[in-house]
Amino acid sequence: MRRYGYCCINMTLGEGKKETRITTNRSMVKKTFIERGLSYASETALLNAKDLIKVIRWNNENGIKMYRMSSDIFPWASEYEYTDLPDFDAIHIALKQAGDEAKAGGQRLTFHPSPYGVLASLRDDVVTNAIKDLRQHAEVMDLMGLDQSFFYPINIHVNTTKPTKEEAAERFCQNYALLPDTVKKRLVVEVDDKGSQFTAVDLYEMVHKVIGIPITFDYLHNKCNPSHLDEKQALALCLSTWPEGVPAITHYSDSRRNHEDPTSKVVAHSDWLYEKIETYGMDFDIELEVKMKERALLDYDQKIEKIHKKGKIIILAIIFGNIK
Repeated sequence: MRRYGYCCINMTLGEGKKETRITTNRSMVKKTFIERGLSYASETALLNAKDLIKVIRWNNENGIKMYRMSSDIFPWASEYEYTDLPDFDAIHIALKQAGDEAKAGGQRLTFHPSPYGVLASLRDDVVTNAIKDLRQHAEVMDLMGLDQSFFYPINIHVNTTKPTKEEAAERFCQNYALLPDTVKKRLVVEVDDKGSQFTAVDLYEMVHKVIGIPITFDYLHNKCNPSHLDEKQALALCLSTWPEGVPAITHYSDSRRNHEDPTSKVVAHSDWLYEKIETYGMDFDIELEVKMKERALLDYDQKIEKIHKKGKIIILAIIFGNIK
């Protein structure tokens, strides 16, 4: 079974008045955190954790089997440890219930921490902060009762090529050794979108071969930053890095420039999906990085269902307006 997922915000549940909408992204500016302190951060995290249960339940009810959780569940987590929060016990109970909901529905959960966490940075303080950030993401999954495995991955980029790509990759691998096992058992690294950054082949040769970390294939990134391999070969290479028995996760979005706004950057994600995702007969899960979130996912599901019911190739041209 192929899982399709979306990222962080459920637009359907987020509709309505601010005080009643369901969201796991409640946060605050630094000034508010300083003024109101841990108690307010704790209250906010508890609301986010309780709403995470509702989002996961909604996903299960609507047949969505994968979901990227928000990194903002704990606002300003860099400034404290979770156990410092006055509501920690209640937060733990809510997160555990969210994890139980996910497991009961066979829902795969993922994280994609901020790009500001640079494990391969030249600066020691940045590396220290990145390690804490990754540890805290893993702790959320632990509090939820999720297995320490790549089935529940924490996805990052190398995020630097200074002073050279080779040296940055070497630092990434060296600093990977500093991570706790709860992170190592979940950490995966993603293909980049800029031409100067890491291609699928770069990550395979410089990172995976050294530390065995799985690689997340991103369709749009690979189009913007291809290696010498074609798309099918690059996808297969990334899939080969995932352990047996754990479906690989890929990311997919169409280009906003090509389909919605010709003035956008080519790497900008589209609102909706316009092309049928080419899987080349391979088995893996797909996380949709599109602006319309669960609505785009359900719209895509309806298009695919029509194709299956019609059983004719011609329907592709009718439903998807830009098939290559």
